[in-house]
Amino acid sequence: MITRRLFCGCVAASVPFVRTSAHAQGSSECAVFTPARQKETSPAEAIARLKAGNERFVAGKTVNCNLLAQAKETAAKQAPFAAIVGCIDSRVPPELVFDQRIGDVFCARVAGNFVNADIVGSLEYSAKVAGAKAIVVLGHVDCGAIKSAIDNVQLGNITGLLANIRPVVAAVGKVDGGNDSHNKHLVQKVTEANAMMAAENITRRSPILKELVDAKQLVVLAAVHDLSSGKVLWLS
Repeated sequence: MITRRLFCGCVAASVPFVRTSAHAQGSSECAVFTPARQKETSPAEAIARLKAGNERFVAGKTVNCNLLAQAKETAAKQAPFAAIVGCIDSRVPPELVFDQRIGDVFCARVAGNFVNADIVGSLEYSAKVAGAKAIVVLGHVDCGAIKSAIDNVQLGNITGLLANIRPVVAAVGKVDGGNDSHNKHLVQKVTEANAMMAAENITRRSPILKELVDAKQLVVLAAVHDLSSGKVLWLS
């Protein structure tokens, strides 16, 4: 056990010292995104940054930054470089999966990571108004919402929520191994198709975002997170 000195200058009582990556506090990875830095970031660079962050996450070499200092630096103005549509699943927090910090990414989360008018409106704000350069729809393996949609669960307001996913289930159709959530291959196929369809729906439902994509000022991609390995599989 190693005693660590906290940011306030106090000494913490015997807590384990967890080593992170060679990226030390104060490195470029800890620099907050300013409007100028965001403007200089291309859509391709935004995706590359997310991919590099996931690689650090998988390798157990996440960056250690002073989050309180970042909060203070971004309090007056935010300029995230990307927006992520993810599931509410407790095991898939986008900022951790992509090893990003305060002020780096917008996150919209709903069970099943589908997009509706509210999500699309949030993404329009993220990209058109606030300047994000990339949008990622992040699904994940073993998703409860996907399984419930496959099994046609009927329960309160969950019924209406799952109605956003059932068209994907119908589009995937029958898969060898059975047509319920016990068929892991079916669940995975629907998971991937759902993420890809959500990504397609973003520009289909938003002329504003499509214009940005056509102008190469924005990229919209789909991906799936593997809970066991931590890796993100890019689908598009």
